[in-house]
Amino acid sequence: MTHQVALPAFYNDLDASFAEAWNVVAAGVTDRNSPAHTPTVGTVDADGTPQLRIMILRAVSRDSRSLRFHTDARSDKTAQLRDEAAASILVYDPAAKTQIRLSGRAHITSDGDLADTAWSGSTPFARRCYMAEAAPGTPIAQPSSGLPEWIEGKQPEEHQLADYRGNFAALMFQADSIEWLYLANAGHRRARWQWDQTQNLWLGNWLVP
Repeated sequence: MTHQVALPAFYNDLDASFAEAWNVVAAGVTDRNSPAHTPTVGTVDADGTPQLRIMILRAVSRDSRSLRFHTDARSDKTAQLRDEAAASILVYDPAAKTQIRLSGRAHITSDGDLADTAWSGSTPFARRCYMAEAAPGTPIAQPSSGLPEWIEGKQPEEHQLADYRGNFAALMFQADSIEWLYLANAGHRRARWQWDQTQNLWLGNWLVP
């Protein structure tokens, strides 16, 4: 006798699948064990070469279709994203049997209330990486964290971090497209939603997995 696994309520429901996709992504903000906490973020460099890296998800807003990450303002990706550049985000959650691909535009913000709030809302230890003396990716003669020797292995105090605020930036991503793939023995399910600017809403349809 074949054991039938109960299918989730969203299995054949397009709207419920859309809600579940956002739920999976949003879980990455507060749950460090969620795969969505460390999604893959893709950009394109000046030569047209795709660049991928794992980043920590800091905030999600379904209403504004946005995701927030933190980065070094001196990094290569900062230059790649100065003018609302194309970007993509990939989340794969094996426990949820779900892959989510988000496509849209991203930009870097290093000044203003948003960046200030993001900076102050991070722990001192998390901000320590912005104390690196040279930009990420700078060639060095010997292996090193890049941090000043006096702060190696220590948690900085607020007054010690003040001079390094300029190295910090928020990477803001806004989704224009969300693609969802749910894996099931009964049959996979795949869907895509596109943001319709004129109607100010998401339009979705099923896809062949």
